[in-house]
Amino acid sequence: MSSSVVETANVSVPSSVEASTSRGYKLGKPGSHNLALGDSHPHKIPKFSDPYEKRKWVLQHMAGAFRIFARKGYTEGAAGHISVRDPVDPDTFWINPLAKHFGLIKASDLVQVDSNGNIIGGSKKAINAAGFAIHSELHKAYPDINAACHAHSVYGKAWSTFGKPLDMINQDVCTFYKAHTVYSDFGGVAFEAEEGKAIAKALGEKGKGAILMNHGLLTVGQTVDEAAYCFTLMERSCETQLLVEAACANGNMEKVIIGDEEAAYTYHMSADPETLYGEFQPDFEYEIAMTNGDFLN
Repeated sequence: MSSSVVETANVSVPSSVEASTSRGYKLGKPGSHNLALGDSHPHKIPKFSDPYEKRKWVLQHMAGAFRIFARKGYTEGAAGHISVRDPVDPDTFWINPLAKHFGLIKASDLVQVDSNGNIIGGSKKAINAAGFAIHSELHKAYPDINAACHAHSVYGKAWSTFGKPLDMINQDVCTFYKAHTVYSDFGGVAFEAEEGKAIAKALGEKGKGAILMNHGLLTVGQTVDEAAYCFTLMERSCETQLLVEAACANGNMEKVIIGDEEAAYTYHMSADPETLYGEFQPDFEYEIAMTNGDFLN
């Protein structure tokens, strides 16, 4: 066997003792390379030497996320928001203007706000007060979280009424294996900072998302692409879970839950920030094609 080094989680170990499952499947280095055969993965997270260029890129992808949310039907009046930490001034973040339809948002519509709620850049329009309460506390609590998505999507709201986490019932939902929580202490519309702090605490340091009971879904990521893809996946996972629960309701069907080892392997090999960034790009490219990229400016 080769004496090369394989990175497992945050630990590098000789390949002769690299971790593997009971099936013999090796837990190699996480990343999008695991999906690509014959050539490198077409979508890598770009690196920028100029933070202002990175800001421009971030805002374009953020606007694209809103357009995709609109196309998927995640709108509900003025509810719902996406935030992204500013690459130039990391103590501030960008968020959507209040009461503008997701399907109309452009990069130039986005609003920069500081941790005290002062509007300091972008279009400088009013923002959702509840959105600020939630997102500001998330960005304060977790320096590694650069983006967060929250919306009152139909299936997320429906599943949230049970106050239960998602079951590991298919390969896709394993993205959230031991990486999502339930916030079960709904305190009403999140106008108060304390509600935002409680939601941030419930998410936890290793969380990719949270089911907010009687409210909706919240997902986070190192990029807005990762956070947005996780939201679309969590919403679809809630829909799938509801279908499965309905099929089981008459007592003639029974769920088969994926084993912990298999779920952990799937999570390790395909739920890293680079892979999840790449998973978002097909939707992003489709949105550009369908709109001629009108949201990029």
